[in-house]
Amino acid sequence: MFGIKSSGWLGLGLLGALLTGCSALPSTGPTSAEVVSDAQAGENIRYILRDVDESIVSILSSARTATFHSSFGDHRPPPSQRIGIGDTISVTVWEAAAGGLFSSPAIDRNSTGARSAMIPEQVVARDGSVTVPYAGRIYVAGLTTPEVEKRIVERLTGKAIEPQVLVTVPQGLSNSVTVLGEVTNGVRVPLSVRGERVLDVLAMAGGVRAPAHESFVSLQRNGRSIAVPMQRLIANANENIYAHPKDVITVVRDPQTFSVFGAAGRNAVVPFEAAGITLEQAIAKSGGLIDSRSDPYGVFLLRYESKDVARQLDPSFQFAASDVRVPVVYRLNLRDTRSYFLAQTIGIRNRDMIYIANAPLNEVQKVISLFSTAAGTASSAAFAASVF
Repeated sequence: MFGIKSSGWLGLGLLGALLTGCSALPSTGPTSAEVVSDAQAGENIRYILRDVDESIVSILSSARTATFHSSFGDHRPPPSQRIGIGDTISVTVWEAAAGGLFSSPAIDRNSTGARSAMIPEQVVARDGSVTVPYAGRIYVAGLTTPEVEKRIVERLTGKAIEPQVLVTVPQGLSNSVTVLGEVTNGVRVPLSVRGERVLDVLAMAGGVRAPAHESFVSLQRNGRSIAVPMQRLIANANENIYAHPKDVITVVRDPQTFSVFGAAGRNAVVPFEAAGITLEQAIAKSGGLIDSRSDPYGVFLLRYESKDVARQLDPSFQFAASDVRVPVVYRLNLRDTRSYFLAQTIGIRNRDMIYIANAPLNEVQKVISLFSTAAGTASSAAFAASVF
């Protein structure tokens, strides 16, 4: 009897020790209370913690993201293309009568003779000039074809018979766009006078090879580079801006994923598999909350935010001088029906983390389970001692 009583007191002592030291219990992560206490750890605040409400949704919705239209504008293409170094040009000269510098004499009374001559194609040299017979070196870089025609006519006046000149650019490398990355053909796409938009250029390069929701289009212009999701480029006509000469367009494949931890139906790295998903969709894709374990008040979204957004979330937060991005934890209370609607308006970003905490009662259940196991072992030992 004494052994059974001793085992009972031992079990109670074990239960008390476990209740006072729940942090030693097995767990998938911190409780909701621990997440809150860590965010308020005295002067050494580790991250910003905010409950999701209408004001938080408003801040996130108004956060500016880089776009082609805001970065480069939707400027129309130049009204005329200009000749550049490396371009190939062709010059044809006509004269008013036969027998001139660029025409052949009449061979009989019924023939007027040839009155034109085509000068072989030539590449604009590094000094920006080309050579035209009897006109010498003509500087053409930065000029339009009508301006070059006028210069050649001025040089030939008095030498040729009322000369007329036509200048064409069969290969205009300086008026082209370079397309690289996840496209069918990485090429230089020549731009027409009509003007081509970014999607036109990608189509001329054979289209994008990767799925649209995994593709990002980077536009480099005048030393500045901006990348936007391919789906945004398709869905928003304002983003499909005109391409300019010497632009570099690169398509990068970057599969978008988010991670799920804790009392969720699925702990994994989950691909978006769509153009973009909301927090509500992400929770559903991860299997939702485990009814027997999860804390509906402890659904957390963890990500890094820019300093501008962080200041709006918590003006009192102390930034380190080296901070470029700030860790932020958003808490969603799924016991509040309104939170489900708010979750539909929060977009998930690449590399976001979702953590679902265990319910407080779950910790007690663990203690009871351990106590039952310990008490059963002690009872068995006492019974065996009494028999033998």
